[in-house]
Amino acid sequence: MRYQREWLLLETEDDMDEIEHRPPTEEFLFYQAVTNGDVEAVRKNCEQERFLDSEGVGTLSRNPVTNLKYHFVITTAMITRLCRQKGMELEQAFRMSDFYIQKLDDIHTVQGIRSLHDEMVLDYAEKMRRLCQSDTTSRHISACREYIYSHIKERITVEDLADTLGVSASYLSRLFKKETGDSVSGYIRRQKIDMAKNLLQYSDYSMIDIANRLSFSSQSHFIQQFREYEGMTPKKYRDLYHTIQWDIIE
Repeated sequence: MRYQREWLLLETEDDMDEIEHRPPTEEFLFYQAVTNGDVEAVRKNCEQERFLDSEGVGTLSRNPVTNLKYHFVITTAMITRLCRQKGMELEQAFRMSDFYIQKLDDIHTVQGIRSLHDEMVLDYAEKMRRLCQSDTTSRHISACREYIYSHIKERITVEDLADTLGVSASYLSRLFKKETGDSVSGYIRRQKIDMAKNLLQYSDYSMIDIANRLSFSSQSHFIQQFREYEGMTPKKYRDLYHTIQWDIIE
C-alpha cells in the first residue's frame, strides 16, 4: 500500500501533466516489421537510432544506462512473443531472448546497448523473413520443426517425430515434403549443418567435438555431410569465417 499511496500523490503533481508518451502506433509498426521479416524496414529504424530517442518514452530508471537496459528487455520480450505467435519455434524464440538479455550483463554504455539492440532485432527479423518465405502453417509441421530445433543435438528419426505427434511415419513424411519441399531427414541434416556453422564460426570446439555434440555417426560423416551442403570442408569454413571475439565492442 505504501507504493500505491506514493503513486497517487505523484499522479497529482504538475510535472506529471507535462509527460506525454508517444502513441503506440510507431512501436507496433516496428514490431510488425520485425515479425513480418521486413529486414530493410528494421535496418532503417536502427540507422535512425529510434531506440535511443527518449522523447515520448517512459523513464524506468534515473540512470541512463539502466533505463535503456530496461527498455531493451521490454523490446526483446515483446518481439519474442510476437514472433512466437507468427510461427517461430518456441524454443528458438525464447533461447534467443535469453541469449540477448544475458549479453546485457557485460555492456555498460548506451552505444553498447544500442549495438546489441540492433543486432537482436535484425536477427529476429532475418529469421522471420526466412520463416515467412517458407510459409509452413500446418500444425503438425510446425510442431515437427519445433521438436527438431529442441532436440537438434540428438539423433532424430522420422519415427521419433511421428511417435511424438501421434501420426504415422509415412503420413508425416508426405506432409513434410508437401509443405516444405524437403524430406524430414534432409531438413534435419540442414539444421544440424547450420548449427555446426555457428559452432565453427563462434566457438573453438574441435571437429570431433562438433560431430559428437550434433550426434553425427562419426567425424568423417560430419565432414562429408558438411561438404555436401556447403561445398567446402568444416576446416575451410572455419578458416574463412571464424570470429575471434564476438562480444559487443563498447
